[in-house]
Amino acid sequence: MSRVGVVAREYWFELLIAAMGIACMLELVVWRDYPGAPTTPMWFSLAAIALLVLPLFARRRFPFAAPASYWILAAALTFVDAFLVTFPDSLTVVGIATAFLLGNLRDRRLALIGLAIVTGSIVTVVYNIPGPQPASWLIFIPLRFIAAWVAGYALRERSEQAEAAEARADQAERDREAAARIAVAEERSRIARELHDIVAHAVSVMVLQVGAVRHKLPEALAEDRDALKGVERAGRTALSEMRRLLAAMRPDGDEAELGPQPGLDGLDSLLDDVGRAGLPVELHVEGAPFVLPRGLELSAYRIVQEGLTNALKHARASDADVTLRYRPDAVEIEVRDNGDGTVASDGLGHGLVGVRERVKIYGGEMSASPAPEGGFVLTTRLPIVDRVP
Repeated sequence: MSRVGVVAREYWFELLIAAMGIACMLELVVWRDYPGAPTTPMWFSLAAIALLVLPLFARRRFPFAAPASYWILAAALTFVDAFLVTFPDSLTVVGIATAFLLGNLRDRRLALIGLAIVTGSIVTVVYNIPGPQPASWLIFIPLRFIAAWVAGYALRERSEQAEAAEARADQAERDREAAARIAVAEERSRIARELHDIVAHAVSVMVLQVGAVRHKLPEALAEDRDALKGVERAGRTALSEMRRLLAAMRPDGDEAELGPQPGLDGLDSLLDDVGRAGLPVELHVEGAPFVLPRGLELSAYRIVQEGLTNALKHARASDADVTLRYRPDAVEIEVRDNGDGTVASDGLGHGLVGVRERVKIYGGEMSASPAPEGGFVLTTRLPIVDRVP
């Protein structure tokens, strides 16, 4: 939209009033000698029209007082010269616009007061027209302005409903984003606890091995024994601090996980459990299996676990396939089901958040989408940087 169009949309009322005010003054000048024209001096007529419409330009600052003042001034002018208001046809458009604005006020109480002002003023204007007038004028002439007020009131109701719906949608979006951030934080905390458990186990083994080597060294190597003792002491200190960190990361009420962290050697047990829950799963292994770093192997297990959980709980699948592909520099995981192909997420649970976070840790890749032939496919690729020989 052009800048002129934007300005016209933003200041449509001011532009309308300016145009109608100028048109009204031209009517008074051109049709001055016609029957029904105002009898007051020209200077007074033009000044009265200016006084009538100028306050309307302040309607943004005074949304009630500006249009209300138009109707009050219009009724007052009819006591000086009724034709000042009734003769110019342009003022009819201005009156309809101001009645619409009064109905469109956000404050319901002020809108109703505006209706009373419009009704009382237009009845006064019609009543003050000189000469015998049909009684129907007191009904049908005010009706057009009352209809304009009703249109403004109805549009206000619709705008409020749209704004309320938009506010609810914004709040729901904020709630979803907050839930997603909480889910990410919880999943990262869980991953960190698992990885710290693996690291703590590795450090424990190293400390024990250093201690065993230190005790076997002869007295002639006392200096080496002291160096190993320092290494052992540093390792035990690290283990102690790591336990405190794990305790701080564990939510209140959660017990420490005493069992070993699962790995790919536990997939058979996982698939059996899922099968007993109602989802038969077939495992496919491509390439020659080799030992993976412990943290990466745990993440691979959790990815399979999450993919099958989604298929079981959300996809309404009747069977699934898990494929492990051992590459020289990566391990690829694919979980495929024949469900309805929807992404599993209730906005509050973890869903695929855990998978995404685990893949991100190792700089891998992930995709989760409906399959062209039906069902849902979760694929991940975890690069192997420190492959265990």
